[in-house]
Amino acid sequence: MSNRVRCPSSVGALRRKGPGFKVRRNRCGFRSPSDWGTRSKAGSLSSVFRVERYREVAATGFARGSVLSECSLPSAPTKMNLFELTRALVDIDSTTGQEKSVADYLYAYLSRLESKYNARLDRLIAEPDRDNLFISFGEPHVTLSTHMDTVPPFFPSREDATHIHGRGSCDAKGIIAAMITAAESLLASGTRNFALLFVVGEERSSIGAITAAASPRGSRFLINGEPTENHLALGSKGALRYELISRGKLAHSAYPHLGHSAIHSLLDALQEIRAFPLPTDPVLGPSTLNIGTISGGRAPNVIADEARSEIMFRLVGDPAATRAAVTRIAAAHKIEARESLFTPAVHLSPLLDLPTTIVAFTTDIPSFDGSWGQPFLIGPGSIHVAHTAEERIPKSELTSSVDIYARMVRQLLTTGTPPA
Repeated sequence: MSNRVRCPSSVGALRRKGPGFKVRRNRCGFRSPSDWGTRSKAGSLSSVFRVERYREVAATGFARGSVLSECSLPSAPTKMNLFELTRALVDIDSTTGQEKSVADYLYAYLSRLESKYNARLDRLIAEPDRDNLFISFGEPHVTLSTHMDTVPPFFPSREDATHIHGRGSCDAKGIIAAMITAAESLLASGTRNFALLFVVGEERSSIGAITAAASPRGSRFLINGEPTENHLALGSKGALRYELISRGKLAHSAYPHLGHSAIHSLLDALQEIRAFPLPTDPVLGPSTLNIGTISGGRAPNVIADEARSEIMFRLVGDPAATRAAVTRIAAAHKIEARESLFTPAVHLSPLLDLPTTIVAFTTDIPSFDGSWGQPFLIGPGSIHVAHTAEERIPKSELTSSVDIYARMVRQLLTTGTPPA
């Protein structure tokens, strides 16, 4: 059976009221690629329409090696400029656990580079329907890497004169586009012996990085992309996450002495956890605590028999003292403390004349565990708008990052080591 997708002939140009207002679309209902990377006049309606048309076609699925029809994805095999590619990626929902569609899209896009530059393109299974993508141009001495997944909720792209907006625009689909564009520039100038690695799952468990770490490809340097406003991070804080579970005894709220409130026990424990001192580091600064979720109880007139909370520490050093304190406090209040995540803090190196910074967020770098080479951390965009309803990336930073990534690759390939 043919893999080609037939598109309804009724899908054509979408017109809205107003003199001379028209959104151009191809036969498949996608906005013409020439409309990406330019200031949109179509507004949110066209964005939703474009994404819904993508979903209709993507729902049919396509396998590795299949013939992509003209209606499969919006111009996946065709070279796009930096802004066009950023918006095309943002418009694909790849919330953690649902990365397949964006991986399929990128596989099709990178296949063009594979054939043109005699490269090797692989899909590396992290979990069922969740593949990392790896493309190597010669021996992969330097690898540019970031993640394909995003936090929820998904919302599509829009563009103005200075920014591209949308979920994942800075964390990290604009970075994917910048790395691919840098790779195209390097290849056009004859530079080889580098690779691209795009992974799944960074926003939750780093399963993509953990899987990649188990199968290294000989890379000596890893340039990891996260939004740092194009400053090279000299370090990033670690993470320690717990689920706290408190159990009590049901009773009528008019007779509290007949029961035991799980909520009261949980609140008392959280208050003590908030009060104990956290470690500091002269480079990374202070550790911090966030009480992210609290739930429990059945009704206002019932003594709660269960309550839960999720907490996260951003740590700057040895977690032993923090772990001991949580364990001690939990035991004192007869609640359960389940450690659900630990990622160590990392210290990183400078390179070239790039400005530097310290970041408080956690990345995939600890999960790679050095298996892909000495790590560096840099990317366009601000972490302050990542994960928010205002997520966006400055076009100026996006453009500058292409040159930064290309310079870093050349430097590391030429010297084999960062300058002292």
